[in-house]
Amino acid sequence: MSRPLRGKAAAVLRGTGRMVLDSWREEQQETAMRIPGCFIALFATLLALPASAAEPRTANTFQLGEGEAPPEATLEDAAWLVGSWAGTAVGVKFESVWNAPSTGSMVGLFKLFDDDEIAFYELLLLTVEDGSLSLKVKHFSADFSAWEERDEYVDFRLVAKSEDALHFRGLSFYRRGDDQIDGYIVMRNDDGITEHELKYYRRDQ
Repeated sequence: MSRPLRGKAAAVLRGTGRMVLDSWREEQQETAMRIPGCFIALFATLLALPASAAEPRTANTFQLGEGEAPPEATLEDAAWLVGSWAGTAVGVKFESVWNAPSTGSMVGLFKLFDDDEIAFYELLLLTVEDGSLSLKVKHFSADFSAWEERDEYVDFRLVAKSEDALHFRGLSFYRRGDDQIDGYIVMRNDDGITEHELKYYRRDQ
């Protein structure tokens, strides 16, 4: 059973997670999307402008230009996410797993932790909606109590893609070969928005 977070570690991890949750809620409200926000996983370094109509939002993330539609995409475009991964984000550790596409969806899991103390878990669902990709996320505390209400989740919509990158609004993934992915997530605070990096490394099977 997971031990509750304590002291400074608890403040940092919970504070980061809740800040992301609040930030994503604002993102959803601004764009009239269906659901509040959350944290995930989130990811990537800018190599070149992706082949789509998206425009830069931060150094490594993108957003749709005014009047632009999401790019066409299938689950095969995200197949390189499949596997077991470990890495670091916001100064702490994470583990992540993505299952292969089946029956029209991909399912992922994410765990953020520090020194055996759990910050939170995530359940991720990647599907095709209206011809493009939608990434839905729900969060859970160490005791597995849900952060979102029963029918709520974060809905990240794809805004750009290339052979080695997937860009959702506020979240990007970049493939760095077969065994590494760089991720970037955008968070909002009193000073505006900031970008945070996640470093994914493939784990031995």
